[in-house]
Amino acid sequence: MTAAEPLPPASNLSITLKIVSIVFYTFIAFLCIGLPIAVLPGYVHDQLGFSAVVAGLTIGSQYLATLLSRPMAGRAADGLGTKRAIVLGLGGIAVSGLLTLVSTLMQALPLASLGILVLARVLLGIAQGLIGVGTISWGIGQVGSEQTARVISWNGIASYGAIALGAPLGVWMVDIGGFNTLGVALSALAVLALLCIRRKPSVPVVRGERLPFWAAFGRVAPYGVSLTLASIGYGTLTTFITLYYLDRGWTGAAYCLSAFGLSFIVSRLVFINAINRLGGFTVAVTCMAIETLGLALVWLAPSTAVTLLGACLAGFGLSLVYPALGVLAISQVPSTSRGAGLSAFAVFFDLALALAGPLMGMIALHLGYPWIFCCAALLSLGGLGLVLLLARRSAAH
Repeated sequence: MTAAEPLPPASNLSITLKIVSIVFYTFIAFLCIGLPIAVLPGYVHDQLGFSAVVAGLTIGSQYLATLLSRPMAGRAADGLGTKRAIVLGLGGIAVSGLLTLVSTLMQALPLASLGILVLARVLLGIAQGLIGVGTISWGIGQVGSEQTARVISWNGIASYGAIALGAPLGVWMVDIGGFNTLGVALSALAVLALLCIRRKPSVPVVRGERLPFWAAFGRVAPYGVSLTLASIGYGTLTTFITLYYLDRGWTGAAYCLSAFGLSFIVSRLVFINAINRLGGFTVAVTCMAIETLGLALVWLAPSTAVTLLGACLAGFGLSLVYPALGVLAISQVPSTSRGAGLSAFAVFFDLALALAGPLMGMIALHLGYPWIFCCAALLSLGGLGLVLLLARRSAAH
């Protein structure tokens, strides 16, 4: 992707405000994801009495649902319009909140509570896919395809910022009001967002020939596989950091998630234009190296201070991997199929999160919790190698 001409300050501010007004809905969606993320593994493991593998599968069911619903999300954004896709997603979050409340009211029936909770996670995953694709596609349609990296970056700031805020907030809510507060909060936030979006105008649906989802998938796949390998570390951290801390006899796991999210945001705010200046390949390679180092520190950490440093480096590194590879991937599809391209690329991120739960759960069961971060670091290193191969191939062409 060629570097865009520098924008005058006023134009830059105007574009940023437009993007922020749209990714607000991503913030709401990921706040709803972040609130239970640090407490649900403990709820399934301690309150309901299931194993770490079951806890990982329960959290991973959300990501698997997002993955499987990506083709539908892309069709909804391209065919129905971005605003309608987001509205459908917010409605799904509201229902997920109600089901989460029902689940936490049924702790005395562990199997029933778990089943309802999994259904709630599935709905939340589908909603995440609709809102994620809808907001990015809406943002690109509003400010132009030359600002793709900025839209993806701000969308990530909204999502990880929401998780950084939501994780400790969810712990505080449960400490004060019990697990029942989680479902109420999810539904209330979704209804608030639905009220805010009512009068907001959407961009017109782009007319023209559309690529089938799997055709778009094939075009973005080389970059998507690299994203999967890099993102398994994020899925590992968010799913198992609470149980890792408990296993080590430490407290404050939610702050580890906050450290990851805050460093992620700082990296995107400071280096938001790096992709246009340096190119997607250069940024992706540099960031994946930093992420690998961070995951290795979490693996070898002798104390919570070193773990926090590792989480910071992992968040800082992962921050620009998605937009750097995303700019390269989305350039492979026409604007009429932007939603399909975004959905196809996002499948690889979802795949990483869906695999992280059961895969790392099995590793933890047989080798112990520290080794899951060693495996995540090795996978990130493999993704770095693949990006180097893609860069060499691109230069050769």
